[in-house]
Amino acid sequence: MAAGTDADQSAAGAAAPVASPVDVYHHHAINPRDAHQDPGFATRSLSSVAPRRRLTNLAASGSVAAAFLLAVLPLASILVLVISNGARGFGGNFLYHSMRNIAESDPGGGAYHAILGTLEQAGLAALIAVPIGVMVAIYLVEYGSGWLARSVTFIVDVMMGLPSIVAGLFILSLWILAFGFKDSGFAGSLALMILMLPLVIRSSEEMLKLVPHALREASYALGVPKWRTVLRVVVPTALPGIVTGVMLGVARIMGETAPVLLVVGFTSSINQNPFSGAQGSLPFFIYNEATQPYQPAIDRAWAGALTLILIIMILNLAARLLAWWKKPGRA
Repeated sequence: MAAGTDADQSAAGAAAPVASPVDVYHHHAINPRDAHQDPGFATRSLSSVAPRRRLTNLAASGSVAAAFLLAVLPLASILVLVISNGARGFGGNFLYHSMRNIAESDPGGGAYHAILGTLEQAGLAALIAVPIGVMVAIYLVEYGSGWLARSVTFIVDVMMGLPSIVAGLFILSLWILAFGFKDSGFAGSLALMILMLPLVIRSSEEMLKLVPHALREASYALGVPKWRTVLRVVVPTALPGIVTGVMLGVARIMGETAPVLLVVGFTSSINQNPFSGAQGSLPFFIYNEATQPYQPAIDRAWAGALTLILIIMILNLAARLLAWWKKPGRA
């Protein structure tokens, strides 16, 4: 009997399943219903955050919020100041009339001649700088190597910090004094192009570097030559960033006054031809009106500043819409 009992127990032990680690985990796992039945379950299972960590988190959040306010407050104060002062002289008469035959002490007049000049000068500068800048960036990213690429990069870095008056002096000495040309809007465009070119090159270069190499390799695997890959794959992918860099350059040159003072000249009449004669511009218009001791002139200066901000804002919105429209893969 004892032998039979031992045999039965051995057979039962052999037939009993061995508990796996997963079964042990589920056996000792916490039933979710216990959390609702026991009010002290959450307190016992989760330890509270240490006071030191709470203070550290609060200090970090406060520092981020303070830094954000320090960055936004100057911009907001400038916008409020310009809008509140510029709204008094801003209107249809200001946008569609020039200062011809209007004294600085007289009310009325407008900045149509300055708005037209600024748009033409910035447009010509962008027309020259954007193709050159994008092609230089493509060379540096896709083809450049050796001492030539390093030299171009060094020159671009130096030009990034070039003072605007130096660019104006260069065009004055070369274009006007050496070549004998007269003051004109095109001369101002050449000076503004020098200031805009390094921004376009640097921003385009960084955007082209962000294009994944997998896109290039996939194009090469299909037998597409490199120049067509750059033109049809790389540049369209980086186009939104390139457009943003171009608009940053345009926003910079639109507010430059020193080159305008040196090579463009100033006139209160409307000159639609940037290649002949002096031409108005918004930066010089604002400077000239702000230095007058008359209240109507000061009001026109604030209105000119508001107009310049609105023009830059509209151009940025248009550029972002263009970049969104040309974005690859847009449904």
